[in-house]
Amino acid sequence: MRKNKEIYRRYFKRFLDLFFALLLLIILSPLLFIVTILLWIVTSSNPFFTQSRPGKNERIFRIIKFKTMNDRKDERGRLLPDKDRLTGIGRVIRKTSIDELPQLINVVRGEMSFIGPRPLLIRYLPFYTENEKKRHSVLPGITGLAQVTGRNLLSWDARLSADIKYVESISPSLDFKILIKTIENVITSKDIAVDPNTVIKDLDEERKST
Repeated sequence: MRKNKEIYRRYFKRFLDLFFALLLLIILSPLLFIVTILLWIVTSSNPFFTQSRPGKNERIFRIIKFKTMNDRKDERGRLLPDKDRLTGIGRVIRKTSIDELPQLINVVRGEMSFIGPRPLLIRYLPFYTENEKKRHSVLPGITGLAQVTGRNLLSWDARLSADIKYVESISPSLDFKILIKTIENVITSKDIAVDPNTVIKDLDEERKST
C-alpha cells in the first residue's frame, strides 16, 4: 500500500494533473475568453492578476488568477483597501471560484497540482514552524485539504495543520475526496469569504503579535 502511494505521488499524480488541466483548458476556453473580455472592460487593464509565490521546495513561481479588483488609489497615490477595489464582477467570480481557473496554466507548467497546500505569500516563509515547512515538500494546489475543511474561515494553525496532514497522507482516495468536496463547496459557495481580510489576519501579522 505504501509503495502504491509513493508511485502515485511521484508519477501518476503529475500525469493526471497534466491530462485534466489540458482537457479543462480546452473545455472551458469559451468561459475563460468571456471572463477575460468582461474583466478587461471593467478594470480597463490587464484582466489577469499574477503574483510571486513559493512552490515546491520554496521555489518561486508566478501564480495566475483572474483580476477581481481595480487599481483605484487615494489622493496620496496609494491603493485603496481591497474591499473598496473589489468590482461587482470580481465579487461574483471570486464567490464562484472562477478567479482560480487560470491556475490551470500553472498546473500545465508543472508549478502547481490540482490538489495540494495552497501557495501562500513569500513574506510568510520566516513564520512557519519546522513542521509547517513540510507544506513546501510537494507542489502547491488549486485546492487542498484546508480549503475543504473551512477555507477562509479556518485559523492559521488549523489551516497549516491540515496542509501537513495532507502532505503526510497523499493518496488517490484522499485526492478524490478533496476534489469531490471542492466541487460541492463551489456549487454551494460554502465557507467562502469574498474578502478574507475581514475574517483572518495575515499570517505574519498574527505571529508577530503573539
